[in-house]
Parts: sequence; structure tokens; C-alpha cells
Amino acid sequence: MHAPGTVMLEARGIGKSFGPVRALSGVDLQLRAGEVTAIMGENGAGKSTLLKILTGDYQPDAGTLELAGTEVHFTDPRHSRIAGLRVIAQEPEVIAHVSVAENIYVGALRGPLFDKRAVYAKTRADLAKYGFERLIRPEALGSTLSPAQRQIVEIMRALVDEPAVICFDEPTSSLGEDESGILFALIQRLRDEGVAIGYVSHRMQEIFQLADRITVLRDGALVGTKLTAETDHDELVRMMVGRDLTQFFHREPVTPGETVLELRDVGNEHVSGVDLTVRAGEVVGIAGLVGAGRSELMKTIVGDFPITSGEILVSGRRTSFRSPGDAIAAGIGFAPEERKAEALVLQRPVRDNITLAVLKELSRWIFVRAGAERALTADYISRLRIRTPSSEQLVGKLSGGNQQKVVLARWLATRPKLLVLDEPTRGVDVGAKAEIYAIIDELAHAGVAVLVVSSELPEVLGLADRINVMAGGRIVGELSRAEATEEAILALAMDESRIS
Repeated sequence: MHAPGTVMLEARGIGKSFGPVRALSGVDLQLRAGEVTAIMGENGAGKSTLLKILTGDYQPDAGTLELAGTEVHFTDPRHSRIAGLRVIAQEPEVIAHVSVAENIYVGALRGPLFDKRAVYAKTRADLAKYGFERLIRPEALGSTLSPAQRQIVEIMRALVDEPAVICFDEPTSSLGEDESGILFALIQRLRDEGVAIGYVSHRMQEIFQLADRITVLRDGALVGTKLTAETDHDELVRMMVGRDLTQFFHREPVTPGETVLELRDVGNEHVSGVDLTVRAGEVVGIAGLVGAGRSELMKTIVGDFPITSGEILVSGRRTSFRSPGDAIAAGIGFAPEERKAEALVLQRPVRDNITLAVLKELSRWIFVRAGAERALTADYISRLRIRTPSSEQLVGKLSGGNQQKVVLARWLATRPKLLVLDEPTRGVDVGAKAEIYAIIDELAHAGVAVLVVSSELPEVLGLADRINVMAGGRIVGELSRAEATEEAILALAMDESRIS
């Protein structure tokens, strides 16, 4: 074990270009034994490029890397792993047709025959050692794993090598609250054992909970490194975006119009007894703890889950959605929490993803009018400030914030009466969040009814005119903008006496 504070990984003057695009310029980074260093910055700031240089996925154009005081040159990820450096990817690659145990030990298994029972037993013991035994089974096939379970597999792959340096890239983006708590306890344990840890995240609360130091990048350059105890949220925001975000949740008052959506005693296997209204020009928030039924309610509203009791009315007319297609036809747009899995066609261009819901309007007979399609796409790229080289860029290549804007553009193109947004800024950097908040405010002023689910209490407090709090698949209370505070929301969300 190295002494606490020993510099285990040092990057000096790292530069990297892709053609004419300068991704990194003169970036310095130190990761120290027994410390967590957060690496922050907007999407496009260079964080992912820096991590890929650390692992050997990319070769730097300039600068040097030292590991435990020795200069290193990694030509591929295998070399960095052997040297004791692991990066846990945000979107892990899992082999679908083999078990969790085989996925974890994929680099250690040799030959066509191995003792499966022994590998399962070792995996079970290692999962218990690190606190994941309740969350995943060694025998489960990779194809059956949830996003959170795939992340656990990636973490376990790194831990079995007992590396001296571990970097986490947005590790909680697919984890629930309980899973995140286990991960935080693990990171704190690794820090106490002398591991040097890099931690990339957009979530300020996590950063202040975990990090000892914070390194900020902006536009591919180093802005600075701060001790966590000597900085605050506002200073980090200024460092990341180069400006104050005092109007982060700017909302102009809107007089609500007619009721667009009404739920009367709606229930199914996921929710029960839900009463809810959303009016034109109004932003209604849905808050609650993980497992409260928020996403399930949104999917019930848009026809993913059928109702078995109660009724749903859209603009005063009772509706019966058999599928999300019926909801779209009724003027409802839906941006789900899992945008990559449920909303985007990652291997298709931005153009196709934006126009997907309005192809019928853009077509003559069976042919899409290419000019009209290009014009509509260009309009929304401009209006929503989607940062993309062109409309033909694969949407999977965009940053999280720009992917979310593409999802919003698709539904805005349908001119919806109601827009349902489930975690609209999940995995989105602080600058893109501000732009998405502005889009929501503009929609409300245009008379669109907006229903927003968010796990971030400051977000739902800043955006919503009214907040409905869920627990146990029910709405257990409603708070006006004037009444709503974090404490009031949590009091409702955690009051089990209200859940019958």
C-alpha cells in the first residue's frame, strides 16, 4: 500500500486532436493514493477523451503519463490493466450469451474447459465481499441484466485485478438510490485501502459526498483543481461553464389554460387510485423516492401499461390508449428515462431521429419529401441549439445533452398538447441542463402542458408550478410552488401512513 497522498497517476500537458478539432490542450491531472479526485466539465469538455488516453484507447499528441513515478506509454487497454490502472466505463460491454461469472472473469478464464462451479463460488464470494450479493446472481446470463447490473459486472471486472488506480465514468447514471449507496460505500472503502480514484460525474451532490479534490475541464483545457472543502456548487458551475447560472431555473409566470390531462382514480398493477390534472401552459412535477412508481405512472399515461381501473381524459374526452402510438395520435409526446434504450435509434442520423414521429406528414404517397425533412431537421437543430456536425451525424455519437435535445425535437415536431418528460436531464451536463430548462419554460409559454418526473429535488422545485409526490404507486400529496420545499417533499414521500 502506498502512503496516503502519494501521486499514483500523473498526466502532464496532455494534448489530443482529431483532425482540425482540438479535444484536449495542455491538461494536467493527478490521482493520489487514498483520495477521490472528481473530474468535472460539460459534455464535450474532454473528460472521455482524457480517460481513453489513460487506458490506452487513444494515444496523446502531446504530454506524458506517469504511473507510480514511472513514465508509461499505453498502446492499448490491456497494457494499462496489467500496469494496475482500470477505467470503469459508463456503458459497459457485457457478453450476452454467457453468465455473470464468466463476464467478470472473461480475461482470467483459459481454455474451452473450466470449473464452472468453482468460478460461480468465487464470483459469489467476491460479490459478497464488495456488497453486491443481493443485486446480481453469478449464474444470470448477460442478456438478462438490467443497466444497473451491467454496471456492477463492469465494476467487478475491475476489482478482481486489485488495481492501484481506478477511474469511474458516470457510474451512477444507471443505478438506483440503494445501488448508488452500495457503490459509494465501496468507493470509500477502496479509498481507505489506499486506492487512487478518479470519479467523473455531473451530479454535484455525489461530488461533494465523495471527492477530496475536484479537477475541472472546459473546452478541452484545464480550468483548475480545487480541494472539495474549499469550494462550493456555485464556484464549480462558474468554472465549468464560464458564467454564473443565477437564472438556472428561470420561470416566467403563466396563467394556466384548459385542463389537457386528467386522471381519475387510475390504477393497474403498477399504480393505484391516481388523481392528477395538468393544464395548458402548466409544468407539473412528479417527485418521490426510487420505487415510488413515477416512471410506471408516466408509462401508464402514454399507453405502455394499460389501466384496469379509473379513467384518463385528454382535453375533456375519455381516452383508452392501447399503445404509445395512440397517445401520439392524441397529441401526447413522451421522453422516457432510458433515452438510449427506449427513445433513440443510435445507429441512425440525427435527421431520422428528429423526424421519426412525423414521417407521415412529411411524405407524399409512400415517399418522404427530402426537402421538407431537411428543412424541419435544420429548424429544430437551430431552435434547440443541438450541437452536431450535421444532421447526418449518428445520434449515438452525440453527448447526452444533445441526445436529449434530439428526443425533445422529435416531440416538438408533433406539436403536442402534452409533453411527458421522465428524468429529462439524466446524464446531462450543467450547461445543457440550463438549455433544457429554458426549452421547458418556452413550451409552457406556448401553451403546452408539461409533466416532469425528476429525482433531483432542486430541479423539480425550480421547474414545477405544482408538485405531486408519489409513494407506493400512489400520489400521497400535492404542493404548490409556494409550499414546496425539499423537506416538505421528502416528508410526504417517506410518510408510510399515507400509503394504504
